Amino acid sequence: MGFALGWIGRWLARFLAKPVHVHQVAPSVGPAQLLACLRPGDVLLVEGNSRVSAAIKYLTQSTWSHAALFVGDHLARVGGNPNHLFVEADTVDGVRSVGIDEFNGLHVRICRPFGLSETDCTHVTQYAIERIGMQYDLRNVIDLARYLFPTPPVPQRIRRRMLRLGSGDPTRAICSTLIAQAFQSIRYPILPDVSRRSAESPMCPGCIEEILQVRHHSLFVPRDFDCKSVCKTFQVSGVKSVQ
Repeated sequence: MGFALGWIGRWLARFLAKPVHVHQVAPSVGPAQLLACLRPGDVLLVEGNSRVSAAIKYLTQSTWSHAALFVGDHLARVGGNPNHLFVEADTVDGVRSVGIDEFNGLHVRICRPFGLSETDCTHVTQYAIERIGMQYDLRNVIDLARYLFPTPPVPQRIRRRMLRLGSGDPTRAICSTLIAQAFQSIRYPILPDVSRRSAESPMCPGCIEEILQVRHHSLFVPRDFDCKSVCKTFQVSGVKSVQ
């Protein structure tokens, strides 16, 4: 049974990964121009053109269906392919390194973490590089089958949770989950949960305290790295650690 489910899962993953026509609303950027703007630790958001991308964009109500971490020459320093500058999680191949050509012709956006030192960025890239080779358990056919329906009839409030995989496989990785874990490894907040309460200070009776709590990595989707929201969050927090 396990062999049969594995075969079906691999076939289903390849089917979902096949590209389909996507009408882009913005022109793509050439590889040379894109590389000139990137720094290690940057997150590259991608408007994917596969079947699974269509489902992710619908469920997250976003242009972005995929995210990759730019590691620059850090991979080559540890003996990796010098032409591979990104680490990403792929449905078929698992966590892998890829070159700039992987995103040629696609609509992309660069998101840069605010306030990180070069050492911090190195830790983030090393975390991702060390996980190259991890695989998603393709025997969990139900986890893959949900993407066969690009626009499932579910309420908007639970669409994000449909992206959480129920298998519990400890070695699986989804693109946004992998990157979120890399940043959380250095206690860097990405769109944290914010709760508010009265400061209870006699000097400022009307003051409100904002408490930032780290969100579980499995709840992140590519749109959460968007510059408009993420950079604001980083500036508000002002520190890389969250209490």
